[in-house]
Amino acid sequence: MTFAATQRSRSEDRRISPAFWVLLAILGTSGWAVYSGYGNARFGVFLFVVAGWMVSLCLHEYAHARTALHGGDLTVGAKGYLTLNPLKYANILLSFVLPIVFVILGGIGLPGGSVWIERHRIQGRLKHSLISAAGPLVNLVCAALLLVPVGAGWLDDPATPVEWHGASLAGMPYSPLTCAFAFLGLLQLSAALLNLLPVPGLDGYGIVEPWLSYKTRRAVEPFAPYGMLAVFALLWQPEVNRFFFDAVYGLMHLFGVSDDAFAALGHDLFRFWQD
Repeated sequence: MTFAATQRSRSEDRRISPAFWVLLAILGTSGWAVYSGYGNARFGVFLFVVAGWMVSLCLHEYAHARTALHGGDLTVGAKGYLTLNPLKYANILLSFVLPIVFVILGGIGLPGGSVWIERHRIQGRLKHSLISAAGPLVNLVCAALLLVPVGAGWLDDPATPVEWHGASLAGMPYSPLTCAFAFLGLLQLSAALLNLLPVPGLDGYGIVEPWLSYKTRRAVEPFAPYGMLAVFALLWQPEVNRFFFDAVYGLMHLFGVSDDAFAALGHDLFRFWQD
């Protein structure tokens, strides 16, 4: 293979996929529709949140792959992980379908599946930890980009108030786009917080795993496929759910969103199929 062909192959491995551009187009169009009051606001919020959530999942997995590339795993490009194409990830069900279902069912930003990193190509425990930490850090950055404008009041638009259970909240700083940003930001924080738990199968465990003994890693390995499902089952327990969301709302306050009603109204708008 010639040098030019090699360069072209690498360029194709890192070219942003049309699928990701479509997600961005849906995100931008639905955001404009919600902001301008065009169409059904609740369905617009639904599209905005789902598209934004999928975009963040793509960026989450891309961060893992990109960090792995710099860590020594040169195979991530050939696998399509650097194209931001959601269809290229190892498990579509775990990476995208289940997280979206969890958002719809419980308003929880449960982290999704994975990219397959060839760990034997990467030397050094710190590099392995950084690869695992890269995804949750992306969620934290997304949360900041979404929540800081909400906390600062940059998106407030009294001209397009939220309608809640048939009553207009006119005169209040709750516009549909503000609430959509807040709810999507809440999902980002919940995903980051959950993913940083040191539970097998989640990134938090991937951060600490390189520092554990070989015997401990071998003992924990069989439980990795069930870690995420176990966490989700625990979140259905009212006491655990309440404690978790108290923590998430506490983090939102750190980003300047002191009024929990923004995210709550965003979640209500998101569920357009309910009265």
